[in-house]
Amino acid sequence: MNPPKWSEPYFDISVPNNVTALVGKSAYLSCRVRNLGNKTVSWIRHRDIHILTVGTYTYTTDQRFQTTFHRDINEWTMQIKWAQKRDAGMYECQISTVPIKSYSVRLNVVDPASDSLFDRTYNDERFMQADTYQNYNYRHNGRLFNVPTATILNGPDLYVDKGSTINLTCAIRFSPEPPVSMFWYHQDKVISSDSPRGGIRIHTHKGDIAASSLLIEDADLGDSGKYSCDPSNADVTSIRVHVLNGERPEAMQTGTSTISDQSAHTLILCIIISICNLFRQHIQLSKINVKICKKTNVIIR
Repeated sequence: MNPPKWSEPYFDISVPNNVTALVGKSAYLSCRVRNLGNKTVSWIRHRDIHILTVGTYTYTTDQRFQTTFHRDINEWTMQIKWAQKRDAGMYECQISTVPIKSYSVRLNVVDPASDSLFDRTYNDERFMQADTYQNYNYRHNGRLFNVPTATILNGPDLYVDKGSTINLTCAIRFSPEPPVSMFWYHQDKVISSDSPRGGIRIHTHKGDIAASSLLIEDADLGDSGKYSCDPSNADVTSIRVHVLNGERPEAMQTGTSTISDQSAHTLILCIIISICNLFRQHIQLSKINVKICKKTNVIIR
């Protein structure tokens, strides 16, 4: 006897089916399956009907393809490492039912350095200052797609006093999946919270807008220089930090005074929530933002 219709596997169609990735970065294609039961999920490349992964097993000899199962949300995410132009096209997430059920996802792969269709604009002042925000768009067949973009707030230059705390926040927009990794670099050397220097903390938030915050306490002149944020799914972005020993240059844009641990954490949280509020304009997020800021007496400007 056939099982009732309501118990059969089906796809959650709210998952994005049009994904854009950058050349050389990872691309993430996802499908969400309900009531999977004893069936299996496979990813197929449409152009040659090539089976890429079955479950979490990589079926192809191209080891750039890897699927992860997120059990809490029943989501199967296929990662394509070091995406190339040739990877662009249609992919199918298939359930081993009879007949087979499939969910199609289009992958667009763009190269900012060479693609003549690649537009770069600075036009979203709601998210951050116009001179620091980078919004990448890709036009294909008359449609405009957003590309995952990383930006460090308060750039391109940050001025702080010696002995104060350097506070940097890197935000990722237009990414259907949070980045697998986000690394911070100082003068092209990776920054670690267990560095012998001490006083370094890195906090990562993965939500509608993924963000990573870097806190460096007791700033010294040696902490000056270029700081870079390198997420796995977007181009690296940088900011130049100037640690001042009493001088006050005219070009100084902002400063940071010594702040307590609790205030630093609260300020970071409020910044992230404010970004989500301005971009999503969601009533419930606004209420959460107000509640947190009232409890901690922090004012967001």
